[in-house]
Amino acid sequence: MPSDEYEEIMKRFSRRGALASTAAVLGISAAPIRAQNMFPRGPIRMLVGFPAGGTADVTARLLADKLRERTGLTVIVENRPGAGGVIATEAVTKLPPDGNAMVLAAMSSTVLGKLTFAKLPYDPMTDLAPVSLVSTFPLVLAITPSLPVDNIATFVTWAKANPALASYGVPALGAHSHFFGLMLSKAIGVDMQVVPYKGSAPMVADLSSGQINVGITGLFDFYPLYKAGKVRLLATSGRERSLSAPELQTFAESGYPDLVGEGWMGFYAPPQTPLPITSALSAEISAILALPDVRARIITTGQEPRASTPAGLAAFDQAEFRKWQPVVVASGFKVE
Repeated sequence: MPSDEYEEIMKRFSRRGALASTAAVLGISAAPIRAQNMFPRGPIRMLVGFPAGGTADVTARLLADKLRERTGLTVIVENRPGAGGVIATEAVTKLPPDGNAMVLAAMSSTVLGKLTFAKLPYDPMTDLAPVSLVSTFPLVLAITPSLPVDNIATFVTWAKANPALASYGVPALGAHSHFFGLMLSKAIGVDMQVVPYKGSAPMVADLSSGQINVGITGLFDFYPLYKAGKVRLLATSGRERSLSAPELQTFAESGYPDLVGEGWMGFYAPPQTPLPITSALSAEISAILALPDVRARIITTGQEPRASTPAGLAAFDQAEFRKWQPVVVASGFKVE
């Protein structure tokens, strides 16, 4: 169950107030900040640990375009996929701390990386300089449409009657969805076995065709097939309903208040990057995330735009680590 400290930190990132409050604290305006002495001179390299065309890549290129427009600097997006983002994140830890390089990292290469990798080549809590949270996104419980299930209550009844059929697909072992599935299994009292895939696409394809009955991953992975009626979504893992699919109930609304666990992405700079530089970058990213067209575009990908200060992201990382540590430890999962 989340601690009071974790609850308080998460409240700071409430989707309806985070951007406005951050902007107010930082004095952000829509004007470019390239005149600030501590803002990097560029070119800025923006590393992404996932393939081109995916949600992380789309988000990075959207922010890179706006940063380029507002500052006049060259901003280059570099895709370095592999190991759940670890390859790109490690690369940033070895670059100069001048603010001219950042990585858009997910929890897979930061918090979960620290918890699951036996030999992670960096410590995300000390070898990265937090810049800003960028987005959060809910996980979603999806089922193949042929199941006689239309909400969490009927799903629980079905799963208890058919535990052998309630195995859940995930994009990979050690993914956020893997551990959330363990939480769900414990909460409903059903021993749901995990079925790992090599990425979200094959898992979603198998679910839509009825090869598996249940799947858990980010809302953005299921969203197109959900809109086409090829998968059924039962509940989301956010604290509040998703802006992308407000018609879907949360697990908390469905009677499971402790089933809360969002994914997220944030910008990190190389270690020892001075705070005035990361603060300048953070202010600009916060201003970009507050732009109506940027917010609208991010929401269409199944994410919630969320900004933070460098200190805010550092506190968020620590809270997320404490939240997921007991879940991961209990699972016994390790990447050797």
